[in-house]
Amino acid sequence: MNFELTEERQMLQDTLRRFLSAAQGDVWTELAELGVIGALFREEQGGFGGAGFDLAVVFEELGRADLDLPLIDNALLPGLVLAAAGRDVGPLMSGSEKLALAHGELAARYDLNWVETRALGDCLTGEKSVVVGAETADALIVSARHSGTAEAEEGIGLWLVARDAPGLQMQGYDIAQGGRAAQVSLTNTPATLLISEGFSTLSQAMAAATLAESAHCLGAMDVAVAMTQDYLTTRKQFGRPIGSFQALSHRLVDVMIAIEQARSMVILAAEHLEDDAPLRNRHICAAKNLIGRSGRLVAEECIQLHGGIGMTEEYALGRYAKRITMADHRFGDTDHHLERFIALGAA
Repeated sequence: MNFELTEERQMLQDTLRRFLSAAQGDVWTELAELGVIGALFREEQGGFGGAGFDLAVVFEELGRADLDLPLIDNALLPGLVLAAAGRDVGPLMSGSEKLALAHGELAARYDLNWVETRALGDCLTGEKSVVVGAETADALIVSARHSGTAEAEEGIGLWLVARDAPGLQMQGYDIAQGGRAAQVSLTNTPATLLISEGFSTLSQAMAAATLAESAHCLGAMDVAVAMTQDYLTTRKQFGRPIGSFQALSHRLVDVMIAIEQARSMVILAAEHLEDDAPLRNRHICAAKNLIGRSGRLVAEECIQLHGGIGMTEEYALGRYAKRITMADHRFGDTDHHLERFIALGAA
């Protein structure tokens, strides 16, 4: 397999890395002006990318940056739903509009088909949990059930809800990996139907988001290991860099091997993002499972190899370790994706 980027994607990576290394101020607007948000969507949707490798390039670079940018939640996920509904994604790509997808519920765990929020006519009633970026969104895309039982794939509609709609309440809070999320409550809240049967759209959008999160975590892992390698070559004990001690160098090599395995799985998942759902989902599950396991190893080993300094609030490694650790709980953890991979293989 050829692991080299195309010329266009290499230019995108180089531009994004230079920009993020010195980014200040309204980063979201500047990303839009650079065309980064447009790279998340296909040409027929108004963008100029949208393939798995485009997502991997963008989000790996975002993962390397020490910034809280909910690009998955306020652009990628809602944008894919809007595009599937035949709506204009232009305002999202220009940075003039932000949306958030409110889908997860407390009883759902990571099951995408579990929806208890109900739609009666054009009004929604229910609760949505951990809606990242909800407080800064201009509107919400909400999943609600117009028919069927809570676990059925059929009967799930996708609705657009205005930020100031009657009966809509939010309780915001900080999240461990940085940024904010909200608990969203809807009580007879008026909404506009986007897609009547939205499960397949949700499945496709979540696959793209899971790939993006995996690439984001991979970028953070790269930085954490680079920081650790630099520390081991500069920190001295007994007159020698501590990285020269065999026990520590072996642990660093184990971490490097884990990252390369995770990188290979992200590349494989990116290659299969456009495949039919069963094959696509198997590769997405495999990638997310390995990212979760490798991420845990990287976070733990990098903190331990740094000693006490790795635990300080001022040192950037601690923030990267949080992001790497919490990535396992976004869009399904290692256990969820292992079980799903096995079920898809059996089917």
